[in-house]
Amino acid sequence: MRLLFLIAIFALTIIVKGQNTIEWDGNYHLQLSDFQSPTTQVGQSNFCSLHTASEMGFAFYMSNAEFMFTKNFNSKVNCTFQRDAASLVAPDSLTAMDLVNFARYEFDLSELYARKFRKKLFEEKGAFSDIGFIQPIYDSIQRDLTERHTVAGRLCDLGRDKEKLRVLHQEVLEEIKQLSDFCKTCKPPKKKK
Repeated sequence: MRLLFLIAIFALTIIVKGQNTIEWDGNYHLQLSDFQSPTTQVGQSNFCSLHTASEMGFAFYMSNAEFMFTKNFNSKVNCTFQRDAASLVAPDSLTAMDLVNFARYEFDLSELYARKFRKKLFEEKGAFSDIGFIQPIYDSIQRDLTERHTVAGRLCDLGRDKEKLRVLHQEVLEEIKQLSDFCKTCKPPKKKK
């Protein structure tokens, strides 16, 4: 009976965690209801704040031999959105929707840079590379992502300039298409000799 209870608790934990995390798939569009942090507030304030909690992550566990023969790390790089960490503060519902639209852009931008990271890992991983080759690539990609996000936020005023955001978002979606071989479940083509 105790074992059954522990299994039920474990399963419930997985289900709850799964409902909290949105993995990028290209189809789901973030909603205002996805901003589930207790700090989310629409109305009763005169300023805007947005923390989307979308991130590019990388994790793997393998032996040295496995690492030596692994070239495709696509499945090890994730792009996720954490509902319970996502926070939005807006003075009204129209501004809140502008912020949600910017969060959609940011989520897609995170996937773009996840794909750029996957591609760079694929291109730079040699047969005898050690694990240390990954960190400089990750740091460089993360810097580029942060810079592009900051510039976009400034250019479109966190989504309040709808036309500028539309143009920026379309550019990101086109770049994602160009890196279609580097989706999480894709197998990149072998280099032609």
